[in-house]
Amino acid sequence: MARRPARCYRYCKNKPYPKSRFNRGVPDPKIRIFDLGRKRANVDDFPLCIHMVSNEYEQLSSEALEAARICANKYFVKTAGKEAFHLRVRAHPFHVVRINKMLSCAGADRLQTGMRGAWGKPNGTVARVNIGQIIMSVRCKDSHRADAAAGGT
Repeated sequence: MARRPARCYRYCKNKPYPKSRFNRGVPDPKIRIFDLGRKRANVDDFPLCIHMVSNEYEQLSSEALEAARICANKYFVKTAGKEAFHLRVRAHPFHVVRINKMLSCAGADRLQTGMRGAWGKPNGTVARVNIGQIIMSVRCKDSHRADAAAGGT
């Protein structure tokens, strides 16, 4: 069965539901690396810090965070260089989303129970972000200010 679109899990409707001993069988998040570039650089090396900030109270899937990380890293490596920045993803996908699988084909009435027992199985992980919460940060030199500002849009 294909993955549901992210619009199905965009809004924060339920309480936070992290992976725990009660919540087993959760697939691993797609994003693994949260720091890129020159991680050990001092504040003097990279004085400029630009943040990507959320303007909604919503959920961001781990796939979306991974895609944003890859895209931003590719852009900064191309424009500024491999060792000229430090990129950090600051939203972590801890909340587990569930899916109540429904089949819609011939003979499906024998396989599904509708909304009876509709709790659902763990389907993936998302990061819950508030208004004004920082999603991603980039540190770089002042000479790369235009590149960093364009990369965040």
